[in-house]
Amino acid sequence: MSKLRLIGGTLLGSVAILALHAATAGAADDDYMKMAKDYVAAATAPVTTWTGPTTGPKAQGKKLIVYVSADQRNGGAQGVGDGAQEAAKVMGWDFRILDGQGSVPARTSALTQAIALKPDGIILGTVDAAEQAPVIEQAAAQGIKIVGWHAGPGPGKIDAVPSVFTNVTTDPNEVAKASGLYAVVDSGGTAGVILFTDSIYAIATAKTNAEKAAVEGCKGCKVLSIEDTPIGDLSNRMGQLTTSLLAKYGKAWTYSIAVNDLYFDFAAPSLQSANVDPATGYPRNISAGDGSVPAFQRIRQKQFQIATVAEPLHLHGWQVIDELNRAFAGEKPSGYVAPVHLFISDNIEKDGGAQNIYDPGNGYKDAYKKIWGK
Repeated sequence: MSKLRLIGGTLLGSVAILALHAATAGAADDDYMKMAKDYVAAATAPVTTWTGPTTGPKAQGKKLIVYVSADQRNGGAQGVGDGAQEAAKVMGWDFRILDGQGSVPARTSALTQAIALKPDGIILGTVDAAEQAPVIEQAAAQGIKIVGWHAGPGPGKIDAVPSVFTNVTTDPNEVAKASGLYAVVDSGGTAGVILFTDSIYAIATAKTNAEKAAVEGCKGCKVLSIEDTPIGDLSNRMGQLTTSLLAKYGKAWTYSIAVNDLYFDFAAPSLQSANVDPATGYPRNISAGDGSVPAFQRIRQKQFQIATVAEPLHLHGWQVIDELNRAFAGEKPSGYVAPVHLFISDNIEKDGGAQNIYDPGNGYKDAYKKIWGK
């Protein structure tokens, strides 16, 4: 059984838990289902306690930071940029955002432009470090400190590109596990799942592998297929792909899990055209990140999405600034990894969900200001 991280609140008091237990009350649970219910209950509990760093270097002097976003249409990359910009202002640092516009050449161009600005630090906002390794090495050779967000397959050092000081992310394996286990619990152990991914991103591949393992641990569940579809071209591809999959799998397709909420932005019209009931029909859609505004709205309104494992985007924005500050001070990364958090209809109004973002009420801004002496 996996070790659970229980952050704030009590499990027995959670409305979400009662609903989840009721969903499968018709039969005795096997060990895997019991584990899945406990895991989901922990992931949906309120987040009220700060578990991140409490010590570190004071704010370093005036700096120029450039945030290179893989695609500002991506709610995750955009949200982290917003948080980082807010934190940089507290530091008294200058801050610029450059948009990679969803393609490899445009990301390369944005990184090249960033280097030309001669910044003190660069943040990779969902820019895969391995993909852009030659340009990143150019930046490092000029003494520029580099921190990633979703720039590698997991939190911490990126083995393939060691010049990246650290990569900030919720553990993608835990994010994926939460989404997979929610499909197991919500289905009562009968989910037929299609996984949507984009293999150009190492973090997406890591998530998809963990989603598959979580679903297939359930005896009555099945992964029907893995669909590798570029995030940057979803507007052109996802509609027709959804229609084709409905024709191919029919009623066997009961759940979708995507590595990003954006897939469901473009799947929903095809589901509607196929007369799928937006609240109770199948497939029921779950996202393993990032917690976009449309995703929160869909879950709240019961419109073609039942869950998202949202990233604490603004918190991560503050964290990447803190990690850069540690790099400037010659110290080690903090090592902080935010615990996984699952939004469903029962807790959608909590932990920032009422404002369509995961922004935990754990005092992270005050904690970082205290570290920085601000």
